[in-house]
Amino acid sequence: MSIAAFKELVAGSGNIVFFGGAGVSTESEIPDFRSEGGIYSGSEYPFPPEIMLSHDFFYSNPKEFYRFYFGKLVYPDAKPNAAHRALARLEQRGKLRAVVTQNVDGLHQMAGSRNVLELHGSALRNTCTKCGEKYDLGYMLRFKGGVPECGRCGGIIRPDIVLYGEGLDGDVIEQSLQAISQADMLIVGGTSLVVYPAAGLINYYHGNKLVLINKSGTSCDSRAALVFNDSIGKVLSEAAEA
Repeated sequence: MSIAAFKELVAGSGNIVFFGGAGVSTESEIPDFRSEGGIYSGSEYPFPPEIMLSHDFFYSNPKEFYRFYFGKLVYPDAKPNAAHRALARLEQRGKLRAVVTQNVDGLHQMAGSRNVLELHGSALRNTCTKCGEKYDLGYMLRFKGGVPECGRCGGIIRPDIVLYGEGLDGDVIEQSLQAISQADMLIVGGTSLVVYPAAGLINYYHGNKLVLINKSGTSCDSRAALVFNDSIGKVLSEAAEA
């Protein structure tokens, strides 16, 4: 597919929305979920990830939850990559109106994006389950190997991420639906569009400028104006050039 055609679509658009998944952060050396070497691979844990990252498991076995969480989901040294920076540049140019992300790493904000809708929450925000005190990731990392405890009341702290068995935040969903439905261009990247309900959000886009960027094919490729099976950092960097 042609980067020139992508740049032409960007040039003619003033309300772009980006919808992204785990593949956006793999170039920051954060593993995705289901590929070889991904977060769900390996057998060093006693239960499948869907159980260990569930609401019920967190409250019944917080020590094992945090062993998995700190081992697989927290990457404090990760830095934004070319894809994150390109999206921030598009926002600064007044082209990109919103980033809708399934990731919990906060790298979009670190790169400079301001309007970021986090469907699955953020590992950078953490809340005491007893008194509601808020904590950053730095505080949580003090307890790596154990269970983070509130410095005020001693309660267990949990990350502000959506666990299995929990619903997505209604306000974030509403804002995401509104942004996507009003977009004149939708860029979807780093997601195979198999995880619902998040993947279903792109059905609310009714324009004709759908661009898909993913290493593998998706079920929506036939609907797209452009499809790139290439590095998302490379493609977005070239498309974001003024």
